[in-house]
Amino acid sequence: MAKLVRGTAFITGAGSGIGQHVAYALARHGVERLALCDIRPEALKDTTERLKRNHQHVEVLNVEMDTSREDSVKSAVNQTVNAFDRIDIAINNAGIGGTPKPSPENTLDDFQKVVSINLNGVWLCQRSQILQMLKQEPLAPAPRGSRGVIVNVASMLALVASSPGTPACAYTATKHAVMGLTKTDAVMYAKNGIRINAICPGYVATPLLKSATATRVMNDEVAKVPMGRLGEMEEIADTITFLSSEMSSFMCGSALVVDGGYTAQ
Repeated sequence: MAKLVRGTAFITGAGSGIGQHVAYALARHGVERLALCDIRPEALKDTTERLKRNHQHVEVLNVEMDTSREDSVKSAVNQTVNAFDRIDIAINNAGIGGTPKPSPENTLDDFQKVVSINLNGVWLCQRSQILQMLKQEPLAPAPRGSRGVIVNVASMLALVASSPGTPACAYTATKHAVMGLTKTDAVMYAKNGIRINAICPGYVATPLLKSATATRVMNDEVAKVPMGRLGEMEEIADTITFLSSEMSSFMCGSALVVDGGYTAQ
């Protein structure tokens, strides 16, 4: 099978869920080096063991990182570059849902916790990744290549409001902001050969959401999806692989929606 991606990939939130499946997908499609970042280093064990079993050609670096802390993000990027010389693909996936509450019921601490990870964390990572990518040349041969590719994991709630049945004021605000950050830096650094895009997943069968579907409210939300089901983590990972590859080489500042038709209604 021809390689879709290559080089070094840097993934946040790689210990579980979508981030874990992105690591598997990128390894399957050609990446040779993976920096797996998570605030819980023990969570990276399963990801690493599966990669070693199924993709022996891939070098793996596990990095403990708190995306809300500037020093931690800088250290993670530096560790990756020291080990692998460069970052060709960066997937900013780490995030939290927060407690689903209407705006007046959020405390400032509630709101700022979500902002610190979902928005500040993406900005801190993207800033450090851009600075590194500006220092490196495209991988050769690179007829449609770039100095680097960044994919931010946003949400369909970056584009629409949360449902009144499942209010998510802080989460929705941060995901809208991630799209603003994605578009602004994508336009700024396109001339430098850095591509930045976002993926906007809908309801996906992560362990957290599958447990939530036991509730009537969540079942009602999933029933609104035209395709009639949750998305699979592998489907999101495959889409991120596409955005990371030269197959999406003319995409810049885009929001690629993968939601089973939810926001098309």
